[in-house]
Amino acid sequence: QVHLVESGGGLVQAGGSLRLSCVASGRTSNGRTVSNYAVGWFRQAPGKEREWVGTVSWNGARTYYAPAVRGRFTITRDNAENTVYLQMNSLKPEDTAVYYCAQSLSADYEPFGGWGSWGQGTQVTVSS
Repeated sequence: QVHLVESGGGLVQAGGSLRLSCVASGRTSNGRTVSNYAVGWFRQAPGKEREWVGTVSWNGARTYYAPAVRGRFTITRDNAENTVYLQMNSLKPEDTAVYYCAQSLSADYEPFGGWGSWGQGTQVTVSS
């Protein structure tokens, strides 16, 4: 079973930066590690639906972002450390949410693809 743990959230002023980490452990039912799969970041603000933030391909070569964060957020990964990062710059109050990472069921981004394991989330609060 894959286990994902996010960290790095906190309180930051508008315009500031945070870097979230998602550490993976375990294996999927077919014996693979998360390094074989794309990983996505999602967020959910109070009273709103969960929204996709971005995805990094299995080897980190390709990244995809939602329009709301493109140019401000960057996803990278270090498969040797089983860790995926979400660097968030120029933060805005509307970025306030609980941020989750999730293991894709595919090696690359698929707009309508499925997701396997999810982390428990980390809170990001941006003050104005």
